[in-house]
Amino acid sequence: MPSRTKRWKWISLVLCIFGFLKEFRPSEPFVFQFLTGPWHNVTVEQVVQDVFPIGTYSYVAQLVVVFLITDYFRYKPLIIVGGLAGTVVWSLFVWTSSLRALQVLEVFYGTYMAADIAYWTYIYAKVDRKYYQKVTSHIRSATQAGRFLAATTSQTVIYYGLMDYLGLHYLSLAAQIATTVWAFLLPAVPKSMYFHREELPPDEEFGALQNGGKTTISSTCNRARTLLWSHSKSAYTSFTVLRYSLWYSLAVCFYYQITAYVQALWTTIGGPDTVLWNGAVEAILTLAGSLVALLAGFVPPTWLTVKPTLFGLAVIAALEGAGLLVATVTSSLLVSYIGYTIFGILHSFAITLVSSEIAKHICDDSFALIFGINTLVGLVSQTLVTIAVVDSDGWLALDVRGQFTVYGFAFVAIGLLYVGFLLVELFGSRRRELPS
Repeated sequence: MPSRTKRWKWISLVLCIFGFLKEFRPSEPFVFQFLTGPWHNVTVEQVVQDVFPIGTYSYVAQLVVVFLITDYFRYKPLIIVGGLAGTVVWSLFVWTSSLRALQVLEVFYGTYMAADIAYWTYIYAKVDRKYYQKVTSHIRSATQAGRFLAATTSQTVIYYGLMDYLGLHYLSLAAQIATTVWAFLLPAVPKSMYFHREELPPDEEFGALQNGGKTTISSTCNRARTLLWSHSKSAYTSFTVLRYSLWYSLAVCFYYQITAYVQALWTTIGGPDTVLWNGAVEAILTLAGSLVALLAGFVPPTWLTVKPTLFGLAVIAALEGAGLLVATVTSSLLVSYIGYTIFGILHSFAITLVSSEIAKHICDDSFALIFGINTLVGLVSQTLVTIAVVDSDGWLALDVRGQFTVYGFAFVAIGLLYVGFLLVELFGSRRRELPS
């Protein structure tokens, strides 16, 4: 067992290996081609309108419950559940072929994605606060490395004909099995943010002494509810946090939506016989995204005051929208790849800045809660977008190009919204400067 001073490094290593294994999914850059190929033989319209939307609905339906029970059961059990769900997902990919099986698969994929919150909040309960930044940096680097290696592997084996799309899914399944096994090696967590805290308020400490040093389930739940409400109120009564949280939620909404369906767009542009470079694009985007996220940490503090930040977010949103529209209307697969890459790089840069700005304005213990709520709002928004423009039983049921046109103009609208916020800020500053 490592010494106490080295323990955080051991935990960081174990978490990094878990994150690397979990993100090593070489099948993902070509999942759309796999589903529409001879292994499942479903149509493009069925995948887009009848399969993928179920994953969105499942994810948002499970996220709230998973977040609360993750804290109550102290993280590790839900991390294991996530690994088991991933194993089920890729087993169904490999050993089933019907449309109904794919829809069931998407339900488990929602569990797989929702359980990810247990992994990202585990460190805040297991590692001392002074090591948060280092461990978070290590884990993000490990997960990015897993994604990069997965994308590189998939493109290499497909280009040289070393393996078909089914073989890539076997590799992903093996990685998920290894992830589940590794999850059992994670150290147990004796405390959590809300239900199992080390310190007690004075009145609850007295009550615990009266009960032989034990707190009741009722008092534990009351304390958790009080802390949840206190942290939420403290964060969202700040207009600054609200503005940045809105950006975060909208970015989550459209990023998840775009990455889920972009392969359908590329298939539409390239046609069935075109050589696809999806893996290479994802590898480049992962590497570039990591670099710009790192660069975001070196933005001068003078540039991160309210007005420059609002202006920057407005410009970035407009550029993201432009990149998406170019990727959508073009008949060149290469141009579409470039437009998508521009969008992804800008997203990585902006979401890193926005996350850091939110973190500056909330209390330390509420990181997981506030980002969990923001993510939930983003997923609810994604559900509404899916119902509106994707689902075959939805309001519009647009084709793939129509969907991405909506997403592109949505980012233009977000840019205009933040121009509005900037004008409000400028007008308010001018009024404050006028003599009373």
